[in-house]
Amino acid sequence: MFRLVGAGEQRRAEVIDEQGDTVPLPVIPSSGDPREPIDHRPESRADGPQRPPFAPILKKVALGVAVCLVAGAGYAGLQHIADAPADPNAPGAGQAPQSTPTTPDQAQAGVQRAVAGEAVLQKMTDAVANEDRTEFLNTIDPKATQFRTSARTIYSNLTTLPLGTFQLRYVSDDAAALTPDRQAELGGTQSWLAQVEVSWQLAGYDVKPARETLPVTFVTRDGKTYAASFSERFVAGQRRPVWALGPIELAKGEHSLVISLDSESEARSYVPVADKAVESVTKVWGKGWRQKVVVYLPAKQAQMENVLGAQPNTYTQIAAVTMAELDTPAIGAPVRIVANPKLFEELGKQGRRIVLTHETTHVASTATASPVPLWLAEGFADYVAFTAVPVQDESAAKELFKAVRAGHVPASLPSPEAFAASATELPQAYESAWLACRLIAEREGQDKLVRFYRAVHASKTSAGLADAFKSVLGMTEAEFVAEWQKYLERLAGA
Repeated sequence: MFRLVGAGEQRRAEVIDEQGDTVPLPVIPSSGDPREPIDHRPESRADGPQRPPFAPILKKVALGVAVCLVAGAGYAGLQHIADAPADPNAPGAGQAPQSTPTTPDQAQAGVQRAVAGEAVLQKMTDAVANEDRTEFLNTIDPKATQFRTSARTIYSNLTTLPLGTFQLRYVSDDAAALTPDRQAELGGTQSWLAQVEVSWQLAGYDVKPARETLPVTFVTRDGKTYAASFSERFVAGQRRPVWALGPIELAKGEHSLVISLDSESEARSYVPVADKAVESVTKVWGKGWRQKVVVYLPAKQAQMENVLGAQPNTYTQIAAVTMAELDTPAIGAPVRIVANPKLFEELGKQGRRIVLTHETTHVASTATASPVPLWLAEGFADYVAFTAVPVQDESAAKELFKAVRAGHVPASLPSPEAFAASATELPQAYESAWLACRLIAEREGQDKLVRFYRAVHASKTSAGLADAFKSVLGMTEAEFVAEWQKYLERLAGA
């Protein structure tokens, strides 16, 4: 057995260059989903969307075999990462964008750029909808040889996916974002960098479209405007669609869709594990969810980090992440399980089942958009995983038992800070959370544990946890903690 340790860090907004192992990507105009609630719809402004994403939280799966993460806007206790503004030169997170006075001529030029760029994006959208590869490639700059190769891969990926909707929307631009050298390289009569919102929905899996904001470079030559790059000047925290990172392969199961950047055989190998995870979670959580999961299977760690919008080498020791593919908190947002294939291979069959069952629990319980405290979310996910794949307490709670036997019984349920990557007692936090949830199930029954979780999840106020302790478990949190402490001492033989 081995322990994997990862990091979820708070980062300032900074411009980062495209990594060499990724494929530049395209995008499409989003007119918005008319069925989507207004209060959940991402806001767009002339100076670019101001939607702060959230950093994932480290997750160590008990048994010392894997680390899982929950990522997504709105998740309680998550650390903010950089506010990836649409304009690469825009201020960092939490700062108001600086307005620059424009002349009437500059404003008119901006309108002309937007019209030209939007027309290119609309042609791309139509080409994907009509499965017209020639028309799609006609929107690509004929002098951007390398980019045209990437565009062929992207088009192939988009027509491979079970797309229900696919749209591109021109959001904003910055005529001064491209360096003079880059403009000279592009040539033409004018060139500029724009921010484009891409929106896509996987039919049969997504209730709402996934949305990301991506940089697109346009160039006008010989009176015609083209797309010349879909990957210029990303900012920290900007995610990249899996279909833009290289050729993809699909494998479908009864309850799962695996999208692999590795191979079709690799994708197929994950399907039975993912299907089994859905069945295991449904036995505990109930059938009141879609009972579908989408698993992203990058071929490289860097691709995993691109999908998550993370700094290079952030996920060296992370086995899997659950993330919402939407920048704002929303129930029903598309949720993906992003795996680290190398580490999954090292985990073995039992470890892979534990990790995928844990992550699928987060999908079913909408953990990426929930007010539940981290100890309950992570503890419940581990409870479901270890119910599906039983392990010995001594292995699953090794670090906690060692601390309890040394007289260090937790004084309270784990705080959000206890789950930080830098926390010195991180293993104990997850093990404590798991055993707290297991105690509820043993004391009140598994159904009562689920009711308790649902009650906290549905709460509208900060008193939701306290109210659930009283209304569902018939005790205060302090009374529960006292009983839990005795439970830990008994299990540890202290």
